[in-house]
Amino acid sequence: MRTRRKGNTLYYNVPKTSSEQERTKRRCRRALGWCAVFSFLFLLAFGYWRMWNLIPDKVRILVNETEQFDLNVPLQADFSEENVGVLSVNDSNIPAGSLHIDLKDRFTLRADQTGSYKLDVKLFGFIQLKQISLDVLNNIEVIPCGNPIGITIRTKGALVLGTGVVTTRSGNVEPASAALQTGDYIIAVNRVEIDGKEELIKAIQQSPEDRLILTILRGKEQLEVQIKRVRTAAGDYKIGVWVRDDTQGIGTLTFITTNGRYAALGHGISDVDTGILMTAASGEIYDAEILSITKGKAGTPGELTGVIRKSESTRLGEVSANTTRGVFGRLSADNGVMERLEKKSKYGVVELGLRQEVKTGSATILCQVDDKVREYKIEIEHVDYGNAKQSKGLVLHITDPELIEKTGGIVQGMSGSPILQNGKLVGAVTHVFVRDATRGYGTFIENMLDFPED
Repeated sequence: MRTRRKGNTLYYNVPKTSSEQERTKRRCRRALGWCAVFSFLFLLAFGYWRMWNLIPDKVRILVNETEQFDLNVPLQADFSEENVGVLSVNDSNIPAGSLHIDLKDRFTLRADQTGSYKLDVKLFGFIQLKQISLDVLNNIEVIPCGNPIGITIRTKGALVLGTGVVTTRSGNVEPASAALQTGDYIIAVNRVEIDGKEELIKAIQQSPEDRLILTILRGKEQLEVQIKRVRTAAGDYKIGVWVRDDTQGIGTLTFITTNGRYAALGHGISDVDTGILMTAASGEIYDAEILSITKGKAGTPGELTGVIRKSESTRLGEVSANTTRGVFGRLSADNGVMERLEKKSKYGVVELGLRQEVKTGSATILCQVDDKVREYKIEIEHVDYGNAKQSKGLVLHITDPELIEKTGGIVQGMSGSPILQNGKLVGAVTHVFVRDATRGYGTFIENMLDFPED
């Protein structure tokens, strides 16, 4: 037994008994055991998450084209459909029901006709981990553009920005606060369709009754709500709602097809106040002219400032859809639009590079920040073959000193600038990093090949 003195107090250090020491050892072993279990579960979960993200949700190939894949994951995949006779794996036709792919090895796929198939990805050969959609697409002839365009969009109905107070002779009321939400689209009043804000105001004023039935779109759901209009102190009728029915802005035309379609931006147009993707009922694209450039810098994204040349002679086409993958539509058949756009492009028809062909390394973008479309050097720093964030599959770094001198890097208005690698159109610029204007995101071009129905 050892003693020690502190001031006038004498302390005794009594050694632990063997049973106490054994209990302490057991507690330590138990704690270490739980640490080992949690570490194993963490590594297992991390490995599963990592494996999941390395495997794309969707794979696309072009009909009658052999596409090579190098996923390098220790998994196997089986086709779940019976009708896979049109598919060739590693240049070999394999009977349906016997089609297996080892994803750790390089493999090729080829299809003789368009269609969609499912591949079941399995861990250890029998535990299903994920399902991949394989889409076989027609080979579309595209011409990369890169020129600025003005885009105008009119919404389906009237977009609700928010609700507010209406001042009546008897006081303040909020007629719409319980019935409408920011982001709703009012598409009919008393079951009569409206085209926009002006028709909404007219229907509210001319209704024979104070109680109105509004048909609204809330997300993908169509609903009917009832609102009682109120008479203001000035004598007109209101329901206490702020709405918008159109928007416009400048972006970049990504490509046109030889059969008169176009795709732009690489991401959708969202309302500036609500951040909600706008549902396009109609719209147009026009020629645009860049007037000035606000250079991007750390913490402040730059911007291309321009003017939309709205006239029949500068009208390029119609907007048929505004989606998370971009803005789509048809080019005008008159005014020599195709010829003008082909003349502005630095290229004619180019091959498409699907996501499996995109690699880290040097590439170029086409954009117009002065008098004409020019080609600028970039570096593709990261490729995410997963499908979760369609508009952010590529991480880009602007390396061209001329473009950095002019814009500071990627600026607002450059969204949609075509990305080319090894002579193929592989993607489009979509976003800038706020902390570093020379870096940003891009989308795979295959995300812009599914044209919505007109």
